[in-house]
Amino acid sequence: MPSESAAPSARRWLILAIGVLAQTSACAFVYGIPLLVPVLRDSLHLDLATAGVYVALPTFGLLLTLIAWGAAADRYGERIVMSSGMAITAVAVAAAAWIDTPGGALMTLLVVGGAGAGCVFAASGRMIMGWFPRTERGLAMGIRQTAQPLGVALAGFALPSLALAHGVFASLLLPAALCLLSAVLVATCAPDPPRPPRSQMVGTPSPYRTPHLWRIHATSALLVVPQFAIGAFAAEYLVREQGWSATSAGAFVATVQIAGAASRIGAGWWSDRVGSRLRPTRQLAISVTIVMLVFALGDALAAPLAIAMLVVGGILSVADNGLAFTAVAEVAGVAWSGRAMGIQNTGQNLLSSGTPIALGALIGSTGYAAGFAIAALAPFAAIFVVPVRDEGPPTW
Repeated sequence: MPSESAAPSARRWLILAIGVLAQTSACAFVYGIPLLVPVLRDSLHLDLATAGVYVALPTFGLLLTLIAWGAAADRYGERIVMSSGMAITAVAVAAAAWIDTPGGALMTLLVVGGAGAGCVFAASGRMIMGWFPRTERGLAMGIRQTAQPLGVALAGFALPSLALAHGVFASLLLPAALCLLSAVLVATCAPDPPRPPRSQMVGTPSPYRTPHLWRIHATSALLVVPQFAIGAFAAEYLVREQGWSATSAGAFVATVQIAGAASRIGAGWWSDRVGSRLRPTRQLAISVTIVMLVFALGDALAAPLAIAMLVVGGILSVADNGLAFTAVAEVAGVAWSGRAMGIQNTGQNLLSSGTPIALGALIGSTGYAAGFAIAALAPFAAIFVVPVRDEGPPTW
């Protein structure tokens, strides 16, 4: 591996841009299907539960393969994993777009598309870690983590109108084309970073022998709860509880999401400056806990305060995401980072799937104030789980 004193390659920014494009394309498919639910239900005459199955299929495929793609990146390199996985997604999603009728074949293709997309979630972070020096990794990973809100924003702007004009699943030709473009760019313009010979990495002890890495995973999973509490219920709260129009609530959420993407970059830059990924994570956990509790107070006593906390919380609750992935990769080391980031993604996606269901039931029975106050227990627990005292120099 090149020394930290060596001049970093100028191509690292191009590789970062390609990685962001690849992950944005994957997210536009995996997280864009929920935006098609109204058209899906109207055009195919589905009930909400059946439409929910179609929404869940890409995420199900993603969860099946994240760790396997990470292990493949550790063994064979990032370029072959990302280019092949994105090609699989492009073909599967394009085939689903052409079928455009409900049934087992369509459902299988959506699962396969999600499974292929898992490659970029596990391998792009590893590629970026390899090309950027430690003093820039926080910033680079923060930029990489903007891909999810960018993908959702792209899907929000494009997929519903395409679905109305050309058919609900035909709209998926757009993310399919972007995934194919990403596969080509990765294969031609994004080489693997320098790494030790395979013989030197075989037999590297597992970083999971101690609780340190498990605690980082647990911290990140706990901090998903406030992120998806706000993301899932902000628009509903503004419309049902505050009397906003759906259009105004949607614009509010979109604006906050863009600001949240910027906060991921800012948090990464901050971690580079202070030389720590976990101290900023703890400070963000403290801040988000306070925000959730103040929102609960505002909902009970002063609506403008609650709305203000949705803004602050929507920005701060997503800021830690890149910090966690950087910390995981640096602790796991070059031989294990792909698998570790796959485990990290799996845990986050499991919690993000369960949070809206559990919190929705809680809010339905107790109201927003009590629901968000109880949800604040998750970031509060993260304050104590994050292993700040055990943070040492990166192994990679």
